[in-house]
Amino acid sequence: MKWLTGVPVAIALAASLAACGGASQPTGTPTDALAGSDQQTLDKYTTAEVTPIDKIDKSKLGLNTEGKLEVGTLSDAPPNIFLDPSGKFTGYDNELLRAIGDKLGLEVEFVATDFSALLSQVQNKQFDVGSSSISTTDKRRENVGFTNGYDFGFMAVVAKTDGDVKGFADLDDSLRIGVVQGTVQDDYVTNTLKLEPIRFPDYNTVYANVRNGQVDAWVAPSQQATGQVKEGDGTVIAESVVNTQNFTAYAVNKDNQPLIDALNSGLDAVIADGTWSKLTKEWYPDREMPSDWKPGSKAATVPQS
Repeated sequence: MKWLTGVPVAIALAASLAACGGASQPTGTPTDALAGSDQQTLDKYTTAEVTPIDKIDKSKLGLNTEGKLEVGTLSDAPPNIFLDPSGKFTGYDNELLRAIGDKLGLEVEFVATDFSALLSQVQNKQFDVGSSSISTTDKRRENVGFTNGYDFGFMAVVAKTDGDVKGFADLDDSLRIGVVQGTVQDDYVTNTLKLEPIRFPDYNTVYANVRNGQVDAWVAPSQQATGQVKEGDGTVIAESVVNTQNFTAYAVNKDNQPLIDALNSGLDAVIADGTWSKLTKEWYPDREMPSDWKPGSKAATVPQS
């Protein structure tokens, strides 16, 4: 498949439209990302418990720089991962990782990258960790390791307010459907819907193309759709569907089990002390957690509010 690269919007759109005509057939096993909760499958990967924080040997974590987590993230996907006006990396995922780093006594340093490159950069050890609201799939687990889950996801359709697209049922091959390359949404449109999307390198670019009418719909993570769609833009989140089939987690080199174990320990620690709940309410004030999902290991307990 012909992936878009970081080029101006008009050129990127032209290139992607050209790619639609000559692209190869979708590959891989279709996975219905909208199937909803599948806690039994999640339990296959979630650890039964974690190593106590005080038993973690920081000298064994295989970090690029001792005492520091070097993290690849995105700069344009609020409320999860973005730059604030002062230039600081922030958002739900990054603030949670900072709290986990504090528990482990590790400095956390963020660097911006494109999502399409992030997982390979983690596996190649350019970064110790990938933080980007990453949905864990069996296909991705072939190439990269993951921590226990810290969040679940929604998937959304973003369209023009006065357009004909009102939800997932309206998506067909007559439409120009935008996705961010390499995402679960790309996989869903390509392999489940059997459609050829227009692929963009980042969330800002695909949303700009919805606003100006160059694409008819954007299949997006709901968190990022919420962060992009503003009153007066002429756009709407037409439909949003919960997806707890693939929880979101931090990506780590799959051979670095000590670091995965340490991050799992830190995650359980911030769940236990209420930090996870505090950050979740701060960044998602109107969202309710599904009753059949919880973060961290199977032994983790979310304090009652």
